[in-house]
Formats: sequence, C-alpha cells, structure tokens
Amino acid sequence: MPRAAVLSIHARVAETEPSTWEDDSLVQLWGPRFNTYVVAAQDHALFSLARLPDDARGRRVAEEMARRLNEHLDGRRMTYREAAGALGGGNAIRYATATGTVVIRWEGARAPIVWTVPRPTIEPADARLELARHYLHIFGPTTPEAFTKWAGISSRQGSSAFEGLRESLTPVRTPIGDRWILASDEEAVRHDRPSTAAARLLPSGDAYWLLQGADRELLVPDAKERARLWTPRVWPGALLVDGEIVGTWRRVLAKVSIETWRRLSRAERAAVEVEATSLPLPAAAGQIDVRWEPSASS
Repeated sequence: MPRAAVLSIHARVAETEPSTWEDDSLVQLWGPRFNTYVVAAQDHALFSLARLPDDARGRRVAEEMARRLNEHLDGRRMTYREAAGALGGGNAIRYATATGTVVIRWEGARAPIVWTVPRPTIEPADARLELARHYLHIFGPTTPEAFTKWAGISSRQGSSAFEGLRESLTPVRTPIGDRWILASDEEAVRHDRPSTAAARLLPSGDAYWLLQGADRELLVPDAKERARLWTPRVWPGALLVDGEIVGTWRRVLAKVSIETWRRLSRAERAAVEVEATSLPLPAAAGQIDVRWEPSASS
C-alpha cells in the first residue's frame, strides 16, 4: 500500500524521495483480493481487468457497479466514502475495480479519492496471462493454486493462466514439492547471485516476502522465525542482510526498533543503521533513532 510502497521502492531504487509513490509512472488501485496496491501505470490492466470474474453473476456485478460509479462521478473525483454512500453499495464499490476502469488515491487515515478511467483495450484473459507471468517472475517457484489465492480469482482462471503459459514454464523440484518457474528465469534460479545491498529494511507486505502457506518455508526455513515474521496480526517489516532475512523491524514515528534472529557483525549492524537512517520518511528525515531489541534465539 502507498505508505509502504515508498519504502519498497527505496529498497530497490536509488534516490527515492518521500513523494516518489505519487509519480505519474505509478497508479493506485484495489488490487488482488481488493487490497490497496501501488503498481506501474503500464500494468494497471494486469492488476485490475485480469481479475474480472468469469462467471456470469460475478461479471454482471462488477460491470454494473462500474457503470453506476462512472455515471455518478461523471468525470469528477470524490472520496470513496461519499461515492459508496451515494450508490448505497458500501464496500461493494470495490467490485468495479475488476473492470479496469477505477483508480484511487490513498489519503492516509482518510477515505481514498476515487475516479474512473477508460477501460483497457486488452482482453481479461490476456491480462490474466501477463499477471501470471509477473507472479511467476517475482514469487516463483510457485503453483497455479498459489497464484489463484494471491490474485483472488477462481481456480479455473488460475489454472487456465498457467496452462496458457505452459510452453514458457520449467518444472522444478523444491524442498516443499514440485513447482514451476519461468524458463527465462532458470539461469537466475540455478546460480546464486551476490547481494548488491549490505542491508535493506523491507516494509510489511513487501513483494519479496508476500508469501502464503508452505511457500514461506522456501524463504524462511525455521518455523520459529516464520512465526515472528508472519504474525497473526499486523506484520512487522523484514530485515534483509546480505540477501537473507535475519530479523524484523517496526517503526513508531522516528523510532525504528530492530530484532535480529542471529548475532550480527559490527559491519552488518553499521550497514543496517545506515539503511535505517536513509529511509525516505517525510516526518522523520535525518532524525531516525535506531533501537536494537535483544536478539531472539531461534
């Protein structure tokens, strides 16, 4: 979501500013499972139209809500609460996002601003195929079932997307069973590449570790450590040191608390502190106070 997106971008792109998430190259929408996403504007259709239901009733609900919302807004922008109240739909207004005609702007604790845009020209099935390709590249090795759950689509849609990519996939065997990767990613998967970052603070929900079920075991093999990262309530951030998740972090205003799962070297601690103080936080620029929590024994 937007407040975390800028930190995710910072972990990957140099010179990220607190306002980078507002750049015209990005767009906000209710993405997979109707959560708030910041995605590349060019991928808007992939994260919206790709999720259009394939059953008659589901598609009718999405199309009707999109039509009503577009007519009510009539080119205007208004808060989600105002629009939903006028249409009497409550959260049902989010169903319209699957038509690819709705975008939003996050407004912090206030209701997001919502407006409509022209429908993408790509067909839903083609958009879903590309969404699956994106998912495989970021989250692979993976399965059609995992993609289906992440995207919030029907099992038939998820399986069909993987089947459509069949010639582009390579089967792999992992410690948690058989999975698939993109054939174009095989070399990268086979050969470990040295991390380009000494340390990174990945926010809650970052795509690097946005995994479900058994897939989490591939990234964090230790069960106790997984429980500390993927908690039943609000997830903390993930501490990445030399390409490995070695702890968690949380922030309250300008205070960043870090808990590690192993003892870090002096150089590693210094790298983490440098990363923490560089976070592009508008209310705490140059004032980050790093606090080390007692290391958690796994």
